[in-house]
Amino acid sequence: MEDNTKQPLTADASLYNGQPTDTGSSCPSARLTSCTPSISKNKGGVSVENVPSRNKQWFVLRVSYGRIIKAKAFVEAKGLECYVSLRYKEVRKQGKKRIITEPLLPSFLFVHASAEQVDSLLQDKNIKAFENRALLSYYYDHTSHCENAPTKNPPLIIADTAMDNFIRLTSIHNPHIIPVTSDNIKYKLGDEVVITEGEFKDIHGRVTRIAGQQRVVVELFDGCLVATAYIPKEAMKIDEFFYKQKRSSGDL
Repeated sequence: MEDNTKQPLTADASLYNGQPTDTGSSCPSARLTSCTPSISKNKGGVSVENVPSRNKQWFVLRVSYGRIIKAKAFVEAKGLECYVSLRYKEVRKQGKKRIITEPLLPSFLFVHASAEQVDSLLQDKNIKAFENRALLSYYYDHTSHCENAPTKNPPLIIADTAMDNFIRLTSIHNPHIIPVTSDNIKYKLGDEVVITEGEFKDIHGRVTRIAGQQRVVVELFDGCLVATAYIPKEAMKIDEFFYKQKRSSGDL
């Protein structure tokens, strides 16, 4: 039986990301569940609760179809931190508008753990006890190769700063946040920006046009792109830190 991942917003949204269940804007002061690191900032704008732990990294795991809830429960039962992004979607039922929640990226689970912990997790004998299909498996980084095995790709790992930015975006209760593909977006000169106003404040991404609207797209990895709602020009600025890093690395 497949997971029933759609549910009214009044249900326990902490099943996914620990955010409160009201329909307002993002709640930066809200506490996340013990299995999802918090991303609140100090005065200097540095994440203080999701401080990188020694040996812990953000691994991207692929989830077998329709089993995101089972996968999250399995990982949490092992005492590991994980994150499932939510999508808040407007629907009409019996003439009334409702907001439901569903996984934004149902094929991916993000696990914050050491390489040894993730390897042990995926070798668990119960991992294939779900209709003879692996519940979880590594998602590989196809842009690089293992040092000791040049023909193989290593597991994909997301930098803490990139993951914080992604969690911040996908924790905002806005039904206009959508997953997108590179086929349906048109970048505007490729400008990397940071949003300075509104509920998307401090989100870093790339300016684009989607269906005639100016938005900012966050690309977590190749093929994983999420767009904000409409962002006016005056509510963003060029991300100087991004370009400073590019210049220092010789990419500009």
